[in-house]
Amino acid sequence: MVQRIVFDALLPWPLIWGAAALAALMVGLALWRGLPGWWLRGLAAAALLAALAGPALETEDRQPLSDIVLMVVDGSASQTLPGRAEQTAAAVSRVEAEVAALPNTELRRIDVGDGAEDAGTLLMTALAAALAEEPRARVAGAILISDGQAHDLAAAPDMPAPLSLLLTGRAADWDRRLVVKTAPAFGIIGEPLSVVVRVEEMGAMPPSEAGRDVAVTLAIDGGAPETYQVPVNTDLELALTLEHGGQNVVQFDLAVAGGELTDRNNAAVVQINGVRDRLRVLLVSGEPHAGERTWRNLLKSDASVDLVHFTILRPPEKQDGVPVSELSLIAFPTQELFVEKIDEFDLIIFDRYSQRGILPPSYFDNIRDYVTGGGAVLVSAGPEFASVESVYHSSLADILPARPTARVLEQGFLPTVSELGQRHPVTEGLDDFRPEGVAAPERGEGERAAPERAEDAPAWGRWMRMVELADTRGETVMEGAEGRPLLVLDRAGEGRVALLASDQAWLWSRGFEGGGPQLELLRRLAHWMMKEPELEEEALTVTAEGQAMTITRRTLGTGPREVTITHPDGTQTVLPMRELAPGRFVAGFEAPEIGLYRMREGDQERVFAVGPSAPREFESTIASAEPLTPAMVPSNGGAVRLEEGMPDIRTVREGRPAAGRGWVGITPRAAHATVGLSVAPLLPAWVFLLLASGLIVGAWLREGRR
Repeated sequence: MVQRIVFDALLPWPLIWGAAALAALMVGLALWRGLPGWWLRGLAAAALLAALAGPALETEDRQPLSDIVLMVVDGSASQTLPGRAEQTAAAVSRVEAEVAALPNTELRRIDVGDGAEDAGTLLMTALAAALAEEPRARVAGAILISDGQAHDLAAAPDMPAPLSLLLTGRAADWDRRLVVKTAPAFGIIGEPLSVVVRVEEMGAMPPSEAGRDVAVTLAIDGGAPETYQVPVNTDLELALTLEHGGQNVVQFDLAVAGGELTDRNNAAVVQINGVRDRLRVLLVSGEPHAGERTWRNLLKSDASVDLVHFTILRPPEKQDGVPVSELSLIAFPTQELFVEKIDEFDLIIFDRYSQRGILPPSYFDNIRDYVTGGGAVLVSAGPEFASVESVYHSSLADILPARPTARVLEQGFLPTVSELGQRHPVTEGLDDFRPEGVAAPERGEGERAAPERAEDAPAWGRWMRMVELADTRGETVMEGAEGRPLLVLDRAGEGRVALLASDQAWLWSRGFEGGGPQLELLRRLAHWMMKEPELEEEALTVTAEGQAMTITRRTLGTGPREVTITHPDGTQTVLPMRELAPGRFVAGFEAPEIGLYRMREGDQERVFAVGPSAPREFESTIASAEPLTPAMVPSNGGAVRLEEGMPDIRTVREGRPAAGRGWVGITPRAAHATVGLSVAPLLPAWVFLLLASGLIVGAWLREGRR
């Protein structure tokens, strides 16, 4: 119970103060005139003024409130490092027991995990949120149980009581981490580019490890790694070359040393998109024909393609007596193209080309070697492919995926995608493509109507000619007349070969019987031959939105599939994959943490980083109080290392140091709640009136009126 005098004035205070000034003036006048009762008059005026001020006795009934101690427990990924989880559990138990032993004190526990989107440990954000939910007048202190690696110091609240840290970890901890300082987002295929890496040492490095060079391996898309000796604490520029277009996953691994705190920051992944400077394509047309422009339009429409096109207009056997100096034709530079600069081309297309003495046999040997060394050749076959002048009767027979039987099928047929072609990226889903803006032409009088189609047949126009093939190898992805191979794909050494057994694709571009997806087919075919990653038959790809990963397996094989996922901490998860489409299997996976994941399905392996490969939690792994010192000093708090023993909790006065060796302090706040309030006049009004009257009469008598 607390009592105090309050005033409940009967008049506004300005009037009371005016009356007090008038009374003081009158008393002063009486004193100046020498009236002996001046002091009695002054007391009478004071009694009247006190009555107007309304003095009252206020009685407040108070109920004491308990003090609140906030305990923020760091449960982020860095707290899983050796020994820290055990230290944290023991410290939590100790704080709970110590606070329970204090009178009139409550404990609030706040658990903090990893921040979203690799934001790190948000200790101060959690502390500020907890402080906002409690009355500041009751907060006696806050205790953090952490390794000190907080990433939101700017959010530290203004503490009304001491803030202290119970520090996990060991003073002897040491660690190395691998950092990719700079890396390009894009790189030109076949040209060297540089990546700058750095190996940093942290903590109490042992003399046997400090300052020595360490081994760093570099691997692209899980290929054979290259090893470099890297000096520590120094930026080192490494050169690498991209071998294919699209996404290239470049993985760096730092050798793990014995006694190192963790290997979670010993790996880094950089994703670099490979782009071609220019795709160089050589198109050789054996003679002018209706489909020649189809190839030319396709390749010229791609801004990334540098096309070199030659059409044989004057074969060597043509002898008409015209002097060479008077011809306006450009001589075919066979030696320059097929000997000196053949390796500069990404793709060579023979469009209805026949052996007519233009290319000698040794040039075909060069073309064969070019393919086996990594190049690509596409043969678009017309009737000449079945003749004695066929390019099959050359060194190309060693790499071509089929043999012509010398039979040309001159009949209408509907090109169809084979069962294998439904799974091959060149032709998968091709049935769903419809020619845009091309309508079936109206038939003239007497013109033959298109034959009736099967219900499941694609809505394409027919082709009218193809070459019969035999002894096929590789993958037959499209079939023609009588179910015979129409488009055959194969690999030869390091290169690729495609054989299209018809020269009738141009009918689709002309809208014959409704046309067909010739541009999509030929585009995919050309890009597959130039080894574009999105058209690989066997591939394992990963996409992510946040920490939700979608794993896609593309394959020509059949049967159930399952993918093995290796987590950043080494644990594995095996997921079955569902077949989304022929040859395309998909699995969804929610990554439990940020870091580097490895996926394997069959002979395909993929490395993928959810967030950075080394999360922010593992940028600085050594436990230290320095990051939190600016937040603790203003409140007189401090840090105690748990390795040195469990601390006591003491009560200290406000403004005194609140941390020392083996102890941390809290400040009791003596907060209370008012449960009752009563106000009673100090004296009845008639008492003031009687007192004032008596004093006035006394002054009159004193001045001799009696």
